[in-house]
Amino acid sequence: MAPPRGGSSTPDASSELAQLRPVVDATVGIACGLFRGAAVAAGGAETTAAGRRLRVATKYRAEYLASRELPRGVDRPLQKGAVAAQPQQLPPLAAAANLKRITAGGDAGGCQRPVRGAASVDHEVQAVLDGLQGQQQKALAKRPKEPSRDLVLAAAARSSEAAGTLPPPPGQQIVRKRNYEPVKPEWHAPWKLTRVISGHIGWVRALAVEPGNAWFASGSVDRTIKIWDLASGTLKLTLTGHISPVRGLAVSARHPYLFSCGEDKQVKCWDLETNKVVRQYHGHLSGVYALSLHPVLDVLVTGGRDSVARVWDMRTKQQVHVLTGHKSTVSAVECQEADPQVITGSMDTTMKLWDLAAGKALTTLTHHKKSVRALALHPTEFGFASGGSDAIKQWRCPRGDFVQNFEGHTSIVNSLSVNTDGVLVSGGDDGSLRFWDWRSGHCFQEAATVVQPGSLDSEAGIFCSAFDRSGFRLLTGEADKTIKIWKEDDEATEESHPVDFRPSLGRRRS
Repeated sequence: MAPPRGGSSTPDASSELAQLRPVVDATVGIACGLFRGAAVAAGGAETTAAGRRLRVATKYRAEYLASRELPRGVDRPLQKGAVAAQPQQLPPLAAAANLKRITAGGDAGGCQRPVRGAASVDHEVQAVLDGLQGQQQKALAKRPKEPSRDLVLAAAARSSEAAGTLPPPPGQQIVRKRNYEPVKPEWHAPWKLTRVISGHIGWVRALAVEPGNAWFASGSVDRTIKIWDLASGTLKLTLTGHISPVRGLAVSARHPYLFSCGEDKQVKCWDLETNKVVRQYHGHLSGVYALSLHPVLDVLVTGGRDSVARVWDMRTKQQVHVLTGHKSTVSAVECQEADPQVITGSMDTTMKLWDLAAGKALTTLTHHKKSVRALALHPTEFGFASGGSDAIKQWRCPRGDFVQNFEGHTSIVNSLSVNTDGVLVSGGDDGSLRFWDWRSGHCFQEAATVVQPGSLDSEAGIFCSAFDRSGFRLLTGEADKTIKIWKEDDEATEESHPVDFRPSLGRRRS
């Protein structure tokens, strides 16, 4: 290949140019055609110094315009530990300076190639350089002062490069974190003990209040069921028939029936007009520990030591479903009108939400680390609480979404009850009572039961609890063989008993 006109070349340079000529002719032919016309492109690439300078200037201008379309930081080289090493590219101004050195007679590698160009071409190259600098200044002036989405994505790309990982796909780079804002608790009056009812000769394990709020029933380890007047606390009736401790009671709101279950594997239906057993439901293979009535259907659900919950037709005594899946004792059962219509808690640390029509589990909740001993449905809100050996947790139906923890009850929780005012009461195995605000999870009162004279200090446990229909009276069944009635303090005010609220992040941890 002949050297350029008006210049000279060494043999090495000539051989190098001879090898690159086909490539140069093919790649810059189109660019020359754009600026010099179709005749130049058809007749071959111009090999003069002026032509080379024009081609180089065109190439850098095209690269600069292409680089403007990329987000900031994308064209940066990968850092140490990146997935693939990329060659470092010069910024536009540095590339322009390099272009000026080439056109002045030196290439990027320092090889001197004296050339003589035309004055008109030099002016054209200088105009291109001035245009590059002006466009870059305009781009800098238009850059937003606040970080835009492109800048955030570019920063995420740079951080991922520094960490040696690829950036996540679009739509996953930015995750807005929701900060936990504690809910201010409502004020509730403190509760105080108003009456102690004695009569049982064994632990009181079950309580149920009649829908008319006139009387309540209690079941005991002494194998009896007693009916008490709620207003005066006097004994009205004693029902006998179980041969083992009574563990569950429920009074029907649609029929004059009282249902009971016990450790003798029996489930009984008592007619309150004749005070006799009219139906018995046979099927459990071991003691029955929990019982609940459906609020709308004539359906009874029981759970026990055989690790299953059984659904019974109240009228025909037929077993409708056997809800299997738990691996240990079913210790708590609750029914509600909407799905999930049946909720069970077990000693295997799990809770299950059931489809009553299909007889299958909808969801299994495994948040508890120890046995679940108590469940409580909120009377107006679509949610429930669970308690056991480790914690008290609040859930939202229908999917069983975790809401919050109730922190502060350190003993084993045997009973839970909630009223329409949003007061949740938990009773512990050591005789402790905790009163909680349902919405915020704040414990506004800590109380302890008083052991009756003649009882041991170890008999201070609370086994069951229930609010009356008004929600203003609380009944607790205890290990000292008594039933205690608690009421709100009518003389308390927000000034005399202010809310002592300290937010805790642990309430939101499952």
